[in-house]
Amino acid sequence: MPHPVYLTDDAVHDLDELYDYISRHDTPGKADYVLKQLEKTFTSLAESPERGAYPQELLHLGIREYREISFKPYRMIYRVLDTAVYVLLIADGRRDMQALLQRRLLEN
Repeated sequence: MPHPVYLTDDAVHDLDELYDYISRHDTPGKADYVLKQLEKTFTSLAESPERGAYPQELLHLGIREYREISFKPYRMIYRVLDTAVYVLLIADGRRDMQALLQRRLLEN
C-alpha cells in the first residue's frame, strides 16, 4: 500500500529556491529537468520509505528519526510518521549540511 508523501512548507520553499537559482545560473530547461528528477525521487518514497539512509550528520549525534535520499548533488531529508512520509528539507549536498540540519531540524 503506497504511503502518502507530503512536502513541508520549508521543502516547497527549498524547491522554489533551487529552481530559481538554476534558472538564473544555467537555463530554464535545466531547472525543469532538475525539478522533475527531484519530484520523481521524493515521490518514489511512497513505495518504500524505509529505504533511505540515516543522514551521517545526524547519525553522529545518535539521531535516527530522519532519513535521506538523493538526486546528486541534492539531498532530501524526510521523516516517516505513522504511514506518511514528510519531506522536510531539499538542499544541495555541497552546502554546510551540519549547520543546515541543525538549524532546520533540531532547533524547532
